[in-house]
Amino acid sequence: MHEALYQFIRAHYMEILAILPMMLLLTGLVIAVGIDPYIQKRQKRIMLMICALVFSLIAQNELDHLLTIGRPMVMLRRMVDIYGYSIRPVILLLFLYIVSSEKNYGLCWVLIGVNAAIHMTALFTDICFTIDSDNMFQGGWPVVKNSCLLVSLILLALLLYFTFRDYLASKRKEAWIPAFAVFTTFLALLMDASVADTPQPVSFLTISIVISSVLYYIWLHFQFVRAHERALAAEQRIQIMMTQIQPHFLYNTLATIRSLCLRSPETAAQTIDKFSRFLRQNLDMLDHVGLIPFSQELEHVRIYTEIEMLMFPYIHICYDIEGEDFLLPTLSVQPLVENAIRHGVRAREVGQICIQARESEEGHTITIQDNGLGFDPAAIEASGEKHIGIRNVRERLEKQCGGTLQIESQPGTGTVATLFVPYTAADKIKQ
Repeated sequence: MHEALYQFIRAHYMEILAILPMMLLLTGLVIAVGIDPYIQKRQKRIMLMICALVFSLIAQNELDHLLTIGRPMVMLRRMVDIYGYSIRPVILLLFLYIVSSEKNYGLCWVLIGVNAAIHMTALFTDICFTIDSDNMFQGGWPVVKNSCLLVSLILLALLLYFTFRDYLASKRKEAWIPAFAVFTTFLALLMDASVADTPQPVSFLTISIVISSVLYYIWLHFQFVRAHERALAAEQRIQIMMTQIQPHFLYNTLATIRSLCLRSPETAAQTIDKFSRFLRQNLDMLDHVGLIPFSQELEHVRIYTEIEMLMFPYIHICYDIEGEDFLLPTLSVQPLVENAIRHGVRAREVGQICIQARESEEGHTITIQDNGLGFDPAAIEASGEKHIGIRNVRERLEKQCGGTLQIESQPGTGTVATLFVPYTAADKIKQ
């Protein structure tokens, strides 16, 4: 028994070396998929099905190679070839379920069934293919013998279509992973066609399917990361809302409106209009996950400061704006102005805040400077809960546009908050 195994390995060590790396890679993939707590159960089942079918496809390739170079076993070789030609499109269709799982692929299953039925005819006729008495593979009718290739090309085209439509069109960079998998598979089909008469222990298509299995698993993790980021963004927007619509601001504004109703009804009506616009803009901005024009953010700041100056007439706001034609994350400037008012200038006899916007060769700089009480900037980093608004602004600037936020302050002398928004590629083209 051991001697026979040794002789087999010695005689076929090149074939073993060809398939061993793929078998080890697939085994590692099965383990990773099996213990992965992040991908969905349905996706996990599909990935495990793909791995099982790819294992069987590698075994089919090796068995077909041995039957090709060994003693003729015509009927067994026909059955092995039928299985290989029938199962390849199934794997491609399972890849399609990973990319676009919500679609109904009934017609694709019909094509796969027709392809399998066509190749089953090799058991009793030669219209698709046959194995002659010299153990040579002979193709049948041109269209019929290429049914596996045609079905595979259709599935690859669908894979590419849904990848571009659902992912590349929305500028998701990870969409290039399934696109590259489609490209390697198509290239493998061409390479297999070019060496059709040369015995191979493993076909190029099988190798590309193994690579694609790993690529699609990596792509699934990118989808999880993106979904996780969306969840964090939603949570962050809620946090922003809670920090921006402060109870004290609401109470003070309503009290001011009540007082104005007795003294100046017309001013009270104007303040109610501003207050409603402020609340509506806050809620609208929470639904906007992308960048907004600076002019829109600045309008939100003006409404907020006008309400605050009604409640605290000793506060003065000045604007020095040069250029509003750029984008930045929503609610980037207003939280900083609010901090300057609430934690800075309210305690002064005369509070002064200057909001400045400048354009340079690198991008746009927005500065909010006040003559408030000031503070120790290190304390902000240490007390994240109390300064969640500043942390949110900094994180969104970095993630959404590659911007920065710097806080400079000294107790008793005031604070300077500086936002920097770099040019985007589109900005540079406009220039």
